[in-house]
Amino acid sequence: MSEARDEILGLLRRSLHVSGAEAPRRAAVQSRLAGAPRGVIPARGQLDRAGRVALFTQMAQAAFASVAVAPGPADVPAEAARWLRDNNLPASLRMGADLRLKAMPWAGTALEIATGRSDGRDLNAISHAFAGVAESGTLFLTSGPENPTTLNFLPDNHIVVVSAADIEGDYESVFERLRTSFGKGLMPRTVNMITGPSRSADIAQTMLLGAHGPRKLHIVIVDAA
Repeated sequence: MSEARDEILGLLRRSLHVSGAEAPRRAAVQSRLAGAPRGVIPARGQLDRAGRVALFTQMAQAAFASVAVAPGPADVPAEAARWLRDNNLPASLRMGADLRLKAMPWAGTALEIATGRSDGRDLNAISHAFAGVAESGTLFLTSGPENPTTLNFLPDNHIVVVSAADIEGDYESVFERLRTSFGKGLMPRTVNMITGPSRSADIAQTMLLGAHGPRKLHIVIVDAA
């Protein structure tokens, strides 16, 4: 595959009469990478914190996710237990090593908590989002042992916790957060952008939930006051 790619790129360079080492071209690339210019930012998400939370909730629910508000991190376990109970789901959850989740009072519930990556046999999982985007109700989740990517796709039901302070109005603001948090050139291996539960209408244009991931997505917004 690498040889075929090199051959194709070589053909392109020869047709353009360039080698890729020209100083002006390299300077242009370096300038583009260093500047990280922002794309077009829709006005819809440019709101105050309460407005962003309200818009995020509206857009997430329109994408078939359920949304609840927890006054503080200590209230998340009870909300997770309530949602599982109300949906007749087993009282079990798998989570990664995220310190924010681990610090929550799970012992105050009857939930059975497992940790680590999912092997596909877990029905329920919980993750902590890096950020949310108000304009589309989208969650940003970064990969790593804190929040394994397998939890985003393999369990049937996914609970995602997001801090109200981490809900931005637009995608560009979240990309800037990523660069600031991880350092330029040190992005996480995977950044998953999740809007609602998995769904597809490929077959006969009939909506099917859980086509490529969880059938249910429940979002818990912490500290929305």
